[in-house]
Amino acid sequence: MNALALGVDRTVLELKMYSREKEAVFFSFLFPILMLGLFSVIFGDDMESGGAQMSAAEYFLPGMISAGILLTSFQTMAMSVTAERDDGTLKRLRSTPMPAVSYFLGKVGLVVVTALAQQVLLLAVAKFAFGVDLPDTAGRWFTFAWVFGLGAFAGTVLGTAYSSLASARSVGAIVIAPMLILQFISGVYFAFTDIPSWLQQIASVFPLKWIAQGMRSVFFPDVMASLEMGGTWEHGRTAMVLGVWAVAGLVLCVLTFRWFKRGTT
Repeated sequence: MNALALGVDRTVLELKMYSREKEAVFFSFLFPILMLGLFSVIFGDDMESGGAQMSAAEYFLPGMISAGILLTSFQTMAMSVTAERDDGTLKRLRSTPMPAVSYFLGKVGLVVVTALAQQVLLLAVAKFAFGVDLPDTAGRWFTFAWVFGLGAFAGTVLGTAYSSLASARSVGAIVIAPMLILQFISGVYFAFTDIPSWLQQIASVFPLKWIAQGMRSVFFPDVMASLEMGGTWEHGRTAMVLGVWAVAGLVLCVLTFRWFKRGTT
């Protein structure tokens, strides 16, 4: 219970520190919301895809949600843990009585709170600013919940593991560049069917493609499932791929996490 209570306190502290980092807040929290607004204004007219008519906001919403999940989990964890390792924060924390699990609970709390807040704000903007009809069935919201949960967990542990590859000076390029590439090839900014097949195969290896496909199944009409690679929403495969990444990320996190900078003890 002490570790849990300290984890809650650590979550509050993490949120305070996060709110002071304007660049992190913009790129991981506000970026998908601003992009949805930008695409909705640029492509404001109704769009037709797979025999369904929808507004630009409706079309791009699943992709923005998916990008937001990985930005607030993977990117936030990779950048914050790297910075704390390089500036000695982790070394100092390791020498305190605080259990290591409390530190990680604080990071998980940061991801959960920011990711949920981002999704609520993004859905509110879509609903009230651009008139997007949100799902009205429990089944679709259940799909939203498990895709969100698996995606956020996978992003959190993968981001923690990825932090071991970078230094504070290089973390921006090492994290942001791959994330941008994945967003472009995973059906976030373009229809997945418009992406060359060899890039589709590459994207299918990584979680973002499956998060985006899962979110399309929540917000798109069922007739559009025929546009996916498998011709269906493939919920089973989506859960399997995200689950494998979550387990693999957890294992990598345990094996690679370092409290100290390279060359220090």
